[in-house]
Amino acid sequence: MTERSVLVVLFDGLQSLDLTGPLEVFAGAARQAGDPDAYRIRTASLDGGPVRTSSGLTLVPDGALGDAATPHTLVVPGGRGTRTPDPGLIDWLREHGPDAGRLVSVCTGALLLAGAGLLDGRRATTHWSVCDHLARTYPAVDVDPDPIFVRDGRVSTSAGVTSGIDLALVLVEEDLGRDVALAVARHLVVFLRRPGNQAQFSVQLAAQTALRDPLREVQSWISEHPGEDLSVESLAGRARLSPRHFARAFHAETGVTPGRYVERVRIEHARRLLEDSADGVEEISRACGYGTPEAMRRAFVKALGTAPAEYRRRFRPQHAG
Repeated sequence: MTERSVLVVLFDGLQSLDLTGPLEVFAGAARQAGDPDAYRIRTASLDGGPVRTSSGLTLVPDGALGDAATPHTLVVPGGRGTRTPDPGLIDWLREHGPDAGRLVSVCTGALLLAGAGLLDGRRATTHWSVCDHLARTYPAVDVDPDPIFVRDGRVSTSAGVTSGIDLALVLVEEDLGRDVALAVARHLVVFLRRPGNQAQFSVQLAAQTALRDPLREVQSWISEHPGEDLSVESLAGRARLSPRHFARAFHAETGVTPGRYVERVRIEHARRLLEDSADGVEEISRACGYGTPEAMRRAFVKALGTAPAEYRRRFRPQHAG
Protein backbone atom coordinates (compact mmCIF):
# COMPACT_ATOMS: atom_id res chain seq x y z
CA MET A 1 0.00 0.00 0.00
CA THR A 2 1.21 3.50 -0.82
CA GLU A 3 2.57 5.46 2.14
CA ARG A 4 1.18 8.97 2.32
CA SER A 5 2.84 11.53 4.54
CA VAL A 6 0.70 14.02 6.43
CA LEU A 7 2.39 17.09 7.91
CA VAL A 8 0.40 19.30 10.28
CA VAL A 9 1.63 22.83 10.98
CA LEU A 10 1.56 23.83 14.65
CA PHE A 11 1.66 27.37 16.04
CA ASP A 12 0.68 29.20 19.20
CA GLY A 13 -3.04 29.90 19.37
CA LEU A 14 -4.19 27.09 17.09
CA GLN A 15 -7.56 25.50 17.85
CA SER A 16 -6.95 21.96 19.08
CA LEU A 17 -10.01 20.44 17.38
CA ASP A 18 -8.80 21.74 14.01
CA LEU A 19 -5.73 19.58 14.59
CA THR A 20 -7.09 16.49 16.34
CA GLY A 21 -10.22 16.07 14.19
CA PRO A 22 -8.43 15.46 10.87
CA LEU A 23 -5.60 13.56 12.56
CA GLU A 24 -8.06 11.11 14.14
CA VAL A 25 -9.50 10.52 10.67
CA PHE A 26 -6.13 9.82 9.06
CA ALA A 27 -4.88 7.68 11.94
CA GLY A 28 -8.17 5.78 12.07
CA ALA A 29 -8.03 5.20 8.33
CA ALA A 30 -4.61 3.59 8.64
CA ARG A 31 -5.95 1.26 11.33
CA GLN A 32 -9.05 0.39 9.33
CA ALA A 33 -6.94 -0.29 6.25
CA GLY A 34 -4.79 -2.67 8.27
CA ASP A 35 -1.64 -0.75 7.42
CA PRO A 36 -0.14 1.53 10.08
CA ASP A 37 1.97 3.19 7.39
CA ALA A 38 -0.94 4.09 5.11
CA TYR A 39 -0.57 7.59 6.54
CA ARG A 40 2.71 8.73 8.11
CA ILE A 41 1.65 11.61 10.34
CA ARG A 42 4.01 14.25 11.69
CA THR A 43 3.50 17.58 13.41
CA ALA A 44 5.94 20.47 13.25
CA SER A 45 6.21 24.00 14.57
CA LEU A 46 8.37 26.72 13.11
CA ASP A 47 11.25 26.16 15.57
CA GLY A 48 10.34 22.67 16.75
CA GLY A 49 9.31 23.95 20.18
CA PRO A 50 6.04 23.31 22.04
CA VAL A 51 2.99 25.39 21.20
CA ARG A 52 -0.01 26.37 23.29
CA THR A 53 -3.49 26.02 21.84
CA SER A 54 -6.29 28.55 22.24
CA SER A 55 -7.80 26.32 24.96
CA GLY A 56 -4.54 26.24 26.93
CA LEU A 57 -3.41 22.77 25.86
CA THR A 58 0.35 22.46 25.28
CA LEU A 59 1.41 20.40 22.27
CA VAL A 60 4.89 19.04 21.64
CA PRO A 61 5.59 18.71 17.89
CA ASP A 62 7.64 15.97 16.28
CA GLY A 63 10.11 18.51 14.98
CA ALA A 64 10.76 21.80 13.20
CA LEU A 65 9.21 22.77 9.90
CA GLY A 66 12.64 23.44 8.47
CA ASP A 67 13.56 19.78 8.97
CA ALA A 68 10.33 18.35 7.57
CA ALA A 69 10.26 16.52 4.26
CA THR A 70 7.84 17.62 1.55
CA PRO A 71 4.53 15.98 2.50
CA HIS A 72 1.85 14.33 0.44
CA THR A 73 -0.75 16.30 2.46
CA LEU A 74 0.02 19.54 4.30
CA VAL A 75 -2.62 20.46 6.89
CA VAL A 76 -2.88 24.00 8.28
CA PRO A 77 -5.29 24.35 11.23
CA GLY A 78 -7.00 27.53 12.35
CA GLY A 79 -7.42 29.34 15.62
CA ARG A 80 -6.68 32.69 17.20
CA GLY A 81 -3.05 32.39 16.22
CA THR A 82 -3.98 33.05 12.59
CA ARG A 83 -4.86 36.67 13.43
CA THR A 84 -1.25 37.74 13.97
CA PRO A 85 0.85 34.91 12.53
CA ASP A 86 4.61 34.70 12.79
CA PRO A 87 6.01 36.11 9.52
CA GLY A 88 8.42 33.20 9.46
CA LEU A 89 5.49 30.78 9.27
CA ILE A 90 4.00 32.65 6.31
CA ASP A 91 7.40 32.62 4.60
CA TRP A 92 7.71 28.87 5.16
CA LEU A 93 4.26 28.24 3.71
CA ARG A 94 5.00 30.48 0.72
CA GLU A 95 8.20 28.56 -0.01
CA HIS A 96 7.13 24.99 0.73
CA GLY A 97 3.36 24.99 0.23
CA PRO A 98 3.55 24.75 -3.58
CA ASP A 99 5.60 21.55 -3.30
CA ALA A 100 3.05 19.62 -1.20
CA GLY A 101 0.89 17.13 -3.03
CA ARG A 102 -2.24 18.47 -1.33
CA LEU A 103 -2.82 21.65 0.66
CA VAL A 104 -5.54 21.54 3.31
CA SER A 105 -6.72 24.28 5.66
CA VAL A 106 -9.15 23.90 8.53
CA CYS A 107 -11.23 26.85 9.69
CA THR A 108 -9.19 30.09 9.76
CA GLY A 109 -6.09 28.25 8.57
CA ALA A 110 -7.23 29.62 5.20
CA LEU A 111 -5.93 33.02 6.35
CA LEU A 112 -2.42 31.58 6.58
CA LEU A 113 -2.65 30.02 3.13
CA ALA A 114 -4.00 33.27 1.72
CA GLY A 115 -1.25 35.26 3.43
CA ALA A 116 1.29 33.05 1.68
CA GLY A 117 -0.39 33.64 -1.70
CA LEU A 118 -1.46 30.00 -1.95
CA LEU A 119 -5.15 30.78 -2.50
CA ASP A 120 -4.71 33.43 -5.19
CA GLY A 121 -7.05 32.73 -8.10
CA ARG A 122 -8.71 29.89 -6.25
CA ARG A 123 -12.15 29.34 -4.76
CA ALA A 124 -11.96 28.89 -1.00
CA THR A 125 -13.94 29.02 2.22
CA THR A 126 -13.27 29.50 5.92
CA HIS A 127 -15.21 29.96 9.13
CA TRP A 128 -18.31 32.04 8.44
CA SER A 129 -17.24 34.74 10.91
CA VAL A 130 -14.10 35.65 8.95
CA CYS A 131 -15.23 35.11 5.35
CA ASP A 132 -15.72 38.85 4.82
CA HIS A 133 -12.31 39.56 6.33
CA LEU A 134 -10.68 36.98 4.05
CA ALA A 135 -12.38 38.45 0.98
CA ARG A 136 -11.47 42.05 1.86
CA THR A 137 -7.89 41.33 2.84
CA TYR A 138 -7.11 38.99 -0.05
CA PRO A 139 -9.18 40.10 -3.07
CA ALA A 140 -7.37 37.61 -5.32
CA VAL A 141 -9.16 34.79 -3.46
CA ASP A 142 -12.65 33.75 -4.61
CA VAL A 143 -14.28 33.40 -1.18
CA ASP A 144 -17.46 31.30 -0.93
CA PRO A 145 -18.96 31.72 2.56
CA ASP A 146 -21.61 29.03 2.27
CA PRO A 147 -20.04 25.55 1.93
CA ILE A 148 -18.52 23.52 4.75
CA PHE A 149 -15.55 22.79 2.50
CA VAL A 150 -14.29 23.67 -0.96
CA ARG A 151 -11.90 21.73 -3.17
CA ASP A 152 -10.09 23.58 -5.93
CA GLY A 153 -7.52 21.34 -7.54
CA ARG A 154 -4.85 20.35 -5.05
CA VAL A 155 -6.01 22.95 -2.53
CA SER A 156 -8.86 22.25 -0.10
CA THR A 157 -10.27 24.64 2.48
CA SER A 158 -12.88 23.91 5.15
CA ALA A 159 -15.18 26.03 7.26
CA GLY A 160 -14.90 25.44 10.96
CA VAL A 161 -13.87 22.73 13.43
CA THR A 162 -15.96 19.64 12.54
CA SER A 163 -15.90 20.46 8.82
CA GLY A 164 -12.21 19.54 8.96
CA ILE A 165 -13.36 16.01 9.78
CA ASP A 166 -15.72 16.04 6.80
CA LEU A 167 -12.93 17.13 4.50
CA ALA A 168 -10.48 14.58 5.90
CA LEU A 169 -13.03 11.81 5.29
CA VAL A 170 -13.30 12.91 1.67
CA LEU A 171 -9.53 12.69 1.30
CA VAL A 172 -9.46 9.23 2.91
CA GLU A 173 -12.20 8.03 0.58
CA GLU A 174 -10.15 9.34 -2.35
CA ASP A 175 -7.00 7.61 -1.10
CA LEU A 176 -8.21 4.35 0.41
CA GLY A 177 -11.78 3.88 -0.80
CA ARG A 178 -15.29 4.34 0.51
CA ASP A 179 -15.29 1.30 2.79
CA VAL A 180 -12.34 2.56 4.83
CA ALA A 181 -13.77 6.08 5.04
CA LEU A 182 -17.17 4.72 6.08
CA ALA A 183 -15.59 2.59 8.81
CA VAL A 184 -13.78 5.66 10.18
CA ALA A 185 -16.97 7.73 10.04
CA ARG A 186 -18.88 5.08 11.97
CA HIS A 187 -16.14 4.88 14.58
CA LEU A 188 -16.19 8.66 15.05
CA VAL A 189 -20.02 8.67 14.96
CA VAL A 190 -20.22 11.13 12.10
CA PHE A 191 -21.89 11.00 8.70
CA LEU A 192 -20.05 9.85 5.60
CA ARG A 193 -20.31 12.39 4.39
CA ARG A 194 -21.88 15.81 4.47
CA PRO A 195 -21.63 17.32 0.99
CA GLY A 196 -19.03 20.03 0.68
CA ASN A 197 -21.58 22.54 -0.48
CA GLN A 198 -23.83 21.97 2.52
CA ALA A 199 -24.43 25.30 4.24
CA GLN A 200 -22.32 26.09 7.30
CA PHE A 201 -25.43 26.61 9.37
CA SER A 202 -29.22 26.54 9.16
CA VAL A 203 -31.32 29.12 7.37
CA GLN A 204 -32.55 30.55 10.65
CA LEU A 205 -28.97 31.11 11.83
CA ALA A 206 -27.64 32.23 8.46
CA ALA A 207 -30.21 35.00 8.05
CA GLN A 208 -30.60 37.81 10.52
CA THR A 209 -33.74 37.94 12.61
CA ALA A 210 -35.96 40.79 11.53
CA LEU A 211 -36.37 43.69 13.94
CA ARG A 212 -40.07 44.27 13.40
CA ASP A 213 -42.64 41.83 14.79
CA PRO A 214 -44.59 41.39 11.52
CA LEU A 215 -41.44 40.38 9.65
CA ARG A 216 -40.29 38.05 12.44
CA GLU A 217 -43.71 36.42 12.36
CA VAL A 218 -43.39 35.95 8.61
CA GLN A 219 -39.99 34.29 9.10
CA SER A 220 -41.54 31.87 11.58
CA TRP A 221 -44.47 31.21 9.26
CA ILE A 222 -42.14 30.35 6.39
CA SER A 223 -40.17 27.89 8.54
CA GLU A 224 -43.29 26.24 9.93
CA HIS A 225 -45.24 26.09 6.64
CA PRO A 226 -42.80 25.41 3.77
CA GLY A 227 -45.54 23.76 1.70
CA GLU A 228 -47.84 26.80 1.70
CA ASP A 229 -48.06 29.65 -0.81
CA LEU A 230 -44.91 31.62 0.04
CA SER A 231 -45.01 34.13 -2.78
CA VAL A 232 -44.05 37.71 -2.01
CA GLU A 233 -47.67 38.74 -2.43
CA SER A 234 -48.89 36.14 0.07
CA LEU A 235 -46.19 36.90 2.61
CA ALA A 236 -46.69 40.64 2.26
CA GLY A 237 -50.36 40.12 3.04
CA ARG A 238 -49.45 38.32 6.27
CA ALA A 239 -47.21 41.25 7.23
CA ARG A 240 -49.91 43.75 6.24
CA LEU A 241 -47.53 45.52 3.88
CA SER A 242 -47.52 46.15 0.16
CA PRO A 243 -45.45 43.57 -1.79
CA ARG A 244 -42.89 46.21 -2.75
CA HIS A 245 -42.53 47.56 0.78
CA PHE A 246 -42.41 44.04 2.24
CA ALA A 247 -39.68 42.87 -0.15
CA ARG A 248 -37.52 45.89 0.61
CA ALA A 249 -38.04 45.70 4.38
CA PHE A 250 -37.44 41.94 4.51
CA HIS A 251 -34.15 42.22 2.63
CA ALA A 252 -33.03 45.19 4.69
CA GLU A 253 -33.68 43.45 8.01
CA THR A 254 -32.65 39.86 7.22
CA GLY A 255 -29.92 40.33 4.63
CA VAL A 256 -31.64 38.10 2.04
CA THR A 257 -34.58 38.47 -0.32
CA PRO A 258 -37.87 36.75 0.56
CA GLY A 259 -37.46 34.40 -2.39
CA ARG A 260 -33.95 33.38 -1.34
CA TYR A 261 -35.08 32.83 2.24
CA VAL A 262 -37.97 30.63 1.10
CA GLU A 263 -35.64 28.69 -1.19
CA ARG A 264 -33.23 27.96 1.66
CA VAL A 265 -36.00 26.95 4.08
CA ARG A 266 -37.50 24.53 1.57
CA ILE A 267 -34.16 22.93 0.78
CA GLU A 268 -33.37 22.53 4.47
CA HIS A 269 -36.80 21.05 5.23
CA ALA A 270 -36.58 18.65 2.30
CA ARG A 271 -33.12 17.51 3.40
CA ARG A 272 -34.39 16.74 6.88
CA LEU A 273 -37.29 14.70 5.51
CA LEU A 274 -34.98 12.78 3.17
CA GLU A 275 -32.64 12.01 6.06
CA ASP A 276 -35.18 11.31 8.80
CA SER A 277 -38.36 9.96 7.19
CA ALA A 278 -39.43 7.14 4.90
CA ASP A 279 -41.64 9.46 2.81
CA GLY A 280 -41.24 9.21 -0.94
CA VAL A 281 -39.68 11.96 -3.04
CA GLU A 282 -43.05 12.88 -4.53
CA GLU A 283 -44.64 13.26 -1.09
CA ILE A 284 -41.68 15.31 0.18
CA SER A 285 -41.75 17.58 -2.85
CA ARG A 286 -45.40 18.45 -2.11
CA ALA A 287 -44.77 18.90 1.62
CA CYS A 288 -41.94 21.34 0.91
CA GLY A 289 -43.82 23.43 -1.63
CA TYR A 290 -42.09 22.23 -4.79
CA GLY A 291 -45.21 20.70 -6.26
CA THR A 292 -43.43 18.09 -8.36
CA PRO A 293 -40.39 15.81 -7.87
CA GLU A 294 -38.78 17.38 -10.93
CA ALA A 295 -39.01 20.87 -9.43
CA MET A 296 -37.39 19.61 -6.21
CA ARG A 297 -34.72 17.79 -8.20
CA ARG A 298 -33.79 21.00 -10.03
CA ALA A 299 -33.62 22.90 -6.72
CA PHE A 300 -31.40 20.23 -5.15
CA VAL A 301 -29.02 20.07 -8.10
CA LYS A 302 -28.71 23.85 -8.10
CA ALA A 303 -28.18 24.18 -4.34
CA LEU A 304 -26.37 20.97 -3.40
CA GLY A 305 -25.05 19.55 -6.64
CA THR A 306 -26.92 16.27 -6.20
CA ALA A 307 -30.42 14.89 -6.84
CA PRO A 308 -32.79 14.11 -3.91
CA ALA A 309 -32.57 10.33 -4.38
CA GLU A 310 -28.77 10.41 -4.35
CA TYR A 311 -28.78 12.74 -1.34
CA ARG A 312 -30.95 10.26 0.57
CA ARG A 313 -28.75 7.34 -0.41
CA ARG A 314 -25.64 9.08 0.91
CA PHE A 315 -26.86 10.88 3.99
CA ARG A 316 -29.81 9.04 5.46
CA PRO A 317 -28.82 7.02 8.56
CA GLN A 318 -29.32 3.30 8.04
CA HIS A 319 -31.73 3.03 10.99
CA ALA A 320 -34.05 5.84 9.75
CA GLY A 321 -37.57 4.92 8.73
